[in-house]
Amino acid sequence: MTPPCPRLRPAFYTCPRTAAWRALRWVVALAITQHAQAANWPQLRGPSASAVAVGNGTAPVHFGPQTNRLWSTALPPGHSSPVIWGDHLFLTGVEDKKLVTLALRRSTGKLLWSRSAPAEKLEAAHRISNPAAPTACTDGERVIVYFGSYGLLAYDFEGRELWRHPLPAPIVEFGASSSPILAGDRVIQLCDGDLNSFLLAVDKRTGRQVWKTPRPEHRRGFSTPFLWQNEGREEIIANGNIRVTSYHPENGQVLWSSRGLARVANASPAAGNGLLFVGSWNIGGDAGDRIVVPAFVEFMAQQDKNRDGKLDKEEFPPGPFRDRFTQFDLDKDGAVTRAEYEGMAEQFVQAENALFAIRPGGSGNLSESHIVWKHTRSLPYIASPLHHQGRLYTVRSGGMVTCYDAKSGNVLFRDERLGATGDYYSSLLAAGDHIYAISQSGIATVFKAGAPLQVVARNEMGEGVMSTPAIVDGRIYLRTEKHLMCFGK
Repeated sequence: MTPPCPRLRPAFYTCPRTAAWRALRWVVALAITQHAQAANWPQLRGPSASAVAVGNGTAPVHFGPQTNRLWSTALPPGHSSPVIWGDHLFLTGVEDKKLVTLALRRSTGKLLWSRSAPAEKLEAAHRISNPAAPTACTDGERVIVYFGSYGLLAYDFEGRELWRHPLPAPIVEFGASSSPILAGDRVIQLCDGDLNSFLLAVDKRTGRQVWKTPRPEHRRGFSTPFLWQNEGREEIIANGNIRVTSYHPENGQVLWSSRGLARVANASPAAGNGLLFVGSWNIGGDAGDRIVVPAFVEFMAQQDKNRDGKLDKEEFPPGPFRDRFTQFDLDKDGAVTRAEYEGMAEQFVQAENALFAIRPGGSGNLSESHIVWKHTRSLPYIASPLHHQGRLYTVRSGGMVTCYDAKSGNVLFRDERLGATGDYYSSLLAAGDHIYAISQSGIATVFKAGAPLQVVARNEMGEGVMSTPAIVDGRIYLRTEKHLMCFGK
């Protein structure tokens, strides 16, 4: 006989309804605790832009459309990378000629909402790029996106617009790709172009400008800023044209700069072992591959056919000069003046392809004083360097990876082949004892951390890959040309 409830029951007896209620409360409390402690991926390359997996669980080594795939969601075109907070995942894309911000449910890939940016027209982009190239960032309450065609926008997690901050499109025919990052209560956005480059900070709650620092010495660039939290202070590091520069997060004041970069910076910095790692490569920056520009007077005498004192594109000889006409033509008016020509000539002289380490604590020009080590070979073009377990890894076109001792710069192995050729736009990622390198053609190569190189898997996605995945709680969130896929065991 079942004792009555709640009266006249033995001391050991628990009412089924009471037990169920207690169990429900325990489950809810556990869910709240787990959500509060959930691992997140709040920006490009994850927490602190370290590109190292977070949370619990082991990411799969073997994965693909038919292997360890948990879900797949079709997406509009775009090159932005996934960012994650709780069960929300954010991306951007171009749909019906509109720039859209997308929110998906992380656990299932279900689309939660889509919002269009109020851009009047889409900016021009490189033939393999996309106007939705910059990656969003989030603090768990709001998601902030940047489109070169419009500027900055913030939404809450339900898709309600919180604020907008229009910005001029960068003056460059390849489009914008620098992503916003968070530094405390401020959103940091780098806007480099062939004219009027600047670094901007806005209040993350209101979108109002906090400071704006002009960068007149910098031309086109596509790197994302990096918040360097070193032993002495926080610094915003911005790779740029010819040099890397450090800024104070509170007021945008320049703290230091160092030469040593290419004419166009694509990769973003990394940090570890108390050092900052900066690298870039571009055509014409290697010692044996310099582009030599004739003196302006000499060049004009040969090429100025209509004798108007300026040069149009057809007056540039075919080859490397004509291919870079838009880089000479800073204001994009179709004619190159003497000032524009000589400024570009100086760029070719100063450009340097290198990977180097900087120690903290400097001010002013650090080109000689704070460089710990430096290499001028085996350099990444787009993919950012990765620091993991005391080593620094880079991958370059052709699928060749190099590994350094991060502290000393000693080469542990150089230009070892991954077995997946082509270009690499996705940055390297680390998860446990494995490094993930994904080619533009969509081959994800996994190799053991450390030296020598040991490739353990090559996974074909079946579609091209231009973005950097997120790895959270043992799951890989990878954007391909047409889909977002989630892989896990």
